[in-house]
Amino acid sequence: MAFSLAALSYIFALIIDAFLIFFAIFHIIAFDELKTDYKNPIDQCNSLNPLVLPEYGLHIFFNILFLVSGEFFSFILNLPIILYHIHRYRNRPVMSGPGLYDPTSIMNHEVLSQCQREGWIKLAFYLMAFFYYLYGMIVSLISSG
Repeated sequence: MAFSLAALSYIFALIIDAFLIFFAIFHIIAFDELKTDYKNPIDQCNSLNPLVLPEYGLHIFFNILFLVSGEFFSFILNLPIILYHIHRYRNRPVMSGPGLYDPTSIMNHEVLSQCQREGWIKLAFYLMAFFYYLYGMIVSLISSG
């Protein structure tokens, strides 16, 4: 049984999407810890900022695989969040290193609420996408067999 490139791209998307779900859960927990003053903002931003670029890179990686394999509908479903990631990173606070979260402004109620809402929306998107990728993988495996 040979895998088609589409099936392989869905397999990669499933595996990577599981990591993205864990990233989103970690972000939600981290912002809840900030909201309840369990952790200080500097430590929290130091643990969150290194995860931003890997999250974006992983998401873009399997979407490039979707483009190469001709899974344009899957790519179009992911395009809004890719464009949002690009917009969010281009409009990030001025910082010395990579990342999105500035310790001096993260405790602002509006910023913290927006980050929490973003985490929940990403979690919902990644969960729905996971099941869509599972469906896409099954369909492409059945049709290639």
